Amino acid sequence: MFLRTFLLALCVLALPVGAQDYAREKRWADEVVPGLVVGDAVWLETSAGRTYLAIHAPASKPKGAVVIVHGIGVHPDHSLIGTLRAKLTDLGWTTLSIQMPVEAADARPEAYYPALFPEAVDRIARAGAWLSAKQPGPIAIVSHSMGAWMTNAYFDEALASPYRAWVCIGITGGFSLATWFSPRPVLDVYGEQDHPNSLAAAWRRRITVALAADGSRQVMMPGANHFHHGREDALAREIDAWLSAVLAQPNR
Repeated sequence: MFLRTFLLALCVLALPVGAQDYAREKRWADEVVPGLVVGDAVWLETSAGRTYLAIHAPASKPKGAVVIVHGIGVHPDHSLIGTLRAKLTDLGWTTLSIQMPVEAADARPEAYYPALFPEAVDRIARAGAWLSAKQPGPIAIVSHSMGAWMTNAYFDEALASPYRAWVCIGITGGFSLATWFSPRPVLDVYGEQDHPNSLAAAWRRRITVALAADGSRQVMMPGANHFHHGREDALAREIDAWLSAVLAQPNR
């Protein structure tokens, strides 16, 4: 019995193990922070005492605030996320775009789950607490792709949350069972030309959204791909209109 256990342990230790790439995060921060046009860099702290970059952009007359969570292997001012945070700020939402845990540049998506999810959940919780203390009013969360999976994991674990609405963009599958009967409204957004896994699971997400809080809905963005290239304005307006409607309800 001991020999079998010992050999099993050796096999497990011999497997390739993903490592969270903090050095990669630092390189991005060194590149991104000096070039910021919209917002300012702030440094948040995980429960383990490690700092991570966030970009805070206050709206002049805020309707509310949103934490923005990017997808796999990028930074909080990258591509869709960088464009979206600026447009939502212009539309009256204070934004806090946060750096999520990343693996090495050549890591496959499966390397992220479950290894990086505990810290991802922690970062989302810390960002919500920081923004709640910084600005009164309703707070929502907007997440894309792998960031949507991380947000789903956060809601699976959170007993209480400051987030009063969730905008989920391009999640590549269905929601977890724990997300069913969500106490907060959910906007499930995907593109007409989205990732195949997102398109294939749209019907499953539609069922979850139908069982979520009032105001929840699913939207297919015409002509949009997974990153909404060239369709960012339409996406921002859709998010703005939905958040304005659901967060205006008295019980939100």
